[in-house]
Parts: sequence; C-alpha cells; structure tokens
Amino acid sequence: MCYNGINGEFGISDIPALRFPMKTLSWLLAFGLTAAAGRVVTFDKEQVGQTPPQWTVPMTNHGRAPRWEIVKDLSAATQPYVFAQVSADPTRDRFPLAVFNLVTFRDGEVSVRIKPVSGREVQAGGLVWRYRDQNNYYLARANALEKNVQVFKVENGQRVPLMAGVRHEIPTNAWSILKVAARGNRFQVFMDHRRILQGWDNTFLTGGKVGLWTVADSVTYFDDFRVTPR
Repeated sequence: MCYNGINGEFGISDIPALRFPMKTLSWLLAFGLTAAAGRVVTFDKEQVGQTPPQWTVPMTNHGRAPRWEIVKDLSAATQPYVFAQVSADPTRDRFPLAVFNLVTFRDGEVSVRIKPVSGREVQAGGLVWRYRDQNNYYLARANALEKNVQVFKVENGQRVPLMAGVRHEIPTNAWSILKVAARGNRFQVFMDHRRILQGWDNTFLTGGKVGLWTVADSVTYFDDFRVTPR
C-alpha cells in the first residue's frame, strides 16, 4: 500500500477512440480498458418514502436500523427526488449501507452527488466499491464536520484506514461530487472533479457491488449515482 496526493485523472476517456491505430485498439480491448455501458441513477421516478427496489439495505451491526428512502429536494441537480439516509442514531460505530444490486464492479468509476444535511456526532457520507458483504468492502468517505476525505477498507467488520485523510471542505446543506476510480489494486478519489487521493491495496481484487454509506447520526442526501465498469 502507498499513497500520494496529486491532481488530474487517469484514463483514456478524453481521447477519441476513432483516432487510435488498430494495434492500440486491440491492446485496449485485450486489457478491458474501453468504456463499458454504465448506469446513471437519478432517483426521480421512484416512490417518495420508499427504498428503490434496485437497492438493498443491510442491517447495521450496531445501533438502530438504517432508514434509506426517497425524499424531495429542489436543490438537487436533477429534481425533484434524491436518495437519503434519514435515521439519526448517534451510535459511533453504526454504518448504514445501501447496496446497488444491478452492477458488479471491479475496475471502473463510480460517483455520486452528496449533501450532508445534519448530524451532531458526525456529518458524512461515502461510496462503497468491491462490496462482498456488509463486513467486507472498500470505502471513500467525505466528512463535513472534520473537513476531510479518507479511504478505508472494511475487512471482517473492522474499518481500517488505508492512508491519512486529506483536508477538504465538505459543505453542509450543499452538494459536492465524490468519485472513485479503481483499476486492479489502484484507486483514486476525486472531489468536485479534482483528484485528491491515490493509493494501492491488495485486499479485495475481485469484483463486487457498489453502494452508498453513512455513519452514526449523519442524515445525508445522495443524487446522480453513476457507475461505469471498465
């Protein structure tokens, strides 16, 4: 495992595919680096007060059960609805998860708009990738109260930081964009299209699901969930 904080994305999405020589195209196909069909979830056709059927909400190991539901928010980029975790149990090691069931993800990109709304103990939200079960996955977390972004692995139920957090302003009651790009044992984390973290870890190298995460009494809204396997 190692770390550096640098700006700019990695990838080939900004290069017109039609300009690649045939040998280059063959190389990209062989290594699975061409863009695959992604999914964009705006939540705007879902039923208010319900968890969308494409999502699973596991029970938390500690504290009260999470409450993930569709709520109305006219500040959202795509209106009128967003996906929210609205249960405010202050148990510190309570981690409400919502897992997206329609995509298996090993390499690629996953992103979401995130809006921390309230929380006395913590105001945070995050993205989960290579999810195996509620005790094993990777997590990129943005914390509005601590003003930082950090990456963890959750292995056998234990949350372990993979690197020191990076200080970054996460506004309360306003939207930010959190994105993770993963390839093999490498991951990169972006806030509002700026890369702020990069690291390596070999714990979970096979595909898994992706999802959303909160902690303790965080009431957090999410919108425009995007996942593109590569």
